[in-house]
Amino acid sequence: MKVIIACAGTGGHINPGIAIANKIKEENHSADILFIGTDRGLEVDLVPRAGYSLKTIEAYGLSKKINIDNLKKMIKTLKGYSQAKKIIKEFKPDLVIGTGGYICGAVIMAASRLKIPTMLHESNAFPGKAVKMLAKRTDVIMVSFEDAIPRIPKAKKIVLTGTPTRVLKSELNLAEKIKLKEEYKLNPAKPTVLAFGGSQGAKAINDAVISIEEKKLNKNYEILLVAGQKQYDVIKDNLKEKGSSIDKLDGIKVVPYIYELQETMCAAEILVCRSGATTITEIANLGKASILVPLPNVSHNHQQYNAEVLEHVRSS
Repeated sequence: MKVIIACAGTGGHINPGIAIANKIKEENHSADILFIGTDRGLEVDLVPRAGYSLKTIEAYGLSKKINIDNLKKMIKTLKGYSQAKKIIKEFKPDLVIGTGGYICGAVIMAASRLKIPTMLHESNAFPGKAVKMLAKRTDVIMVSFEDAIPRIPKAKKIVLTGTPTRVLKSELNLAEKIKLKEEYKLNPAKPTVLAFGGSQGAKAINDAVISIEEKKLNKNYEILLVAGQKQYDVIKDNLKEKGSSIDKLDGIKVVPYIYELQETMCAAEILVCRSGATTITEIANLGKASILVPLPNVSHNHQQYNAEVLEHVRSS
């Protein structure tokens, strides 16, 4: 069995793709899986790290604005369609799967034109542009939330699957929790708040955490902040200008990224985070208390819808 998985950009698209690949390999050890992404997103790091091959094409998200930059991106994305078609012809997959985002347009369209079975996975309660646009051309659309079903009226077939995640262990014993906290130089005698803003980090969450440290409000708990690589550097520089150090914050440990975040989520007592679909699913799987801060200014405010789904589940 040969499968192509298209995903790009953020962990919210890439990690479900990796989870699907892992499940396919678990069921069929001889399966040959190839990822298609870009050379700009986290897939460049995460996919090879997971043990899979990655080929890249030109693909960009397009805005509704008519300008030179958008026209250039459109031309490059059209080139990406030809690149995807060439990769598919060479690899000869039995199935092509997309996990949302702009990369899926070129790959799913190319697979459909070549008469290869296609599937799309939509993680959010409010489906993205790519999934809606490709609904008629995709054989099966898998959704994480039942709320998404009526929002894809043109789909040929919809299956409610949930979001594939890599959470393998929902509980850590006390010794495992203590060990993990000590690795981050946190006091295991105090509750740990794990704060993160998705694979890219979240400035609003980062600023709030640093403000807590400056006001000395975290005397009874400790915070592990996953800041995102770029914002980690910004925090580091800002603290240095104030005569402080990112490595010497009182009761707060700041890191740029955690590859096995799910395990760290198990060890924390409460989570403060965005409400991306994968995060919502992992929180539900772990049964963790959480404070959700939906990402504003995103398409259709989908993180708000995701958070409301979890809110309704917990209140029912």
